[in-house]
Amino acid sequence: MNMQQMMIQAQKMQRELNKAMDELHNKEFTAKKAGLITVGVMGDKTISEITIEPDAFNAEDKEMIEEMLISTINELIEQINAEEEAINERITGKSGGLGF
Repeated sequence: MNMQQMMIQAQKMQRELNKAMDELHNKEFTAKKAGLITVGVMGDKTISEITIEPDAFNAEDKEMIEEMLISTINELIEQINAEEEAINERITGKSGGLGF
């Protein structure tokens, strides 16, 4: 493969990667914990929703609710990171993307 063909292939892969990442960034990931907390995180890792059921509002449950929120948000970020990794591997054949 000559240099021009390699550049064309790299540009094609970059376009595919950009499109896939744009789609991921617009996708919402949602998780629910203990039936009390629902958290939504967009693929760009911005939080889109936090819902706490009324049954969760007891003063003695404050720490548990905070821990569930942290756990749920971290779980969603891990899901997004795994999907990013899968997109990179699918398009570029490497886990780190094209490295541009």
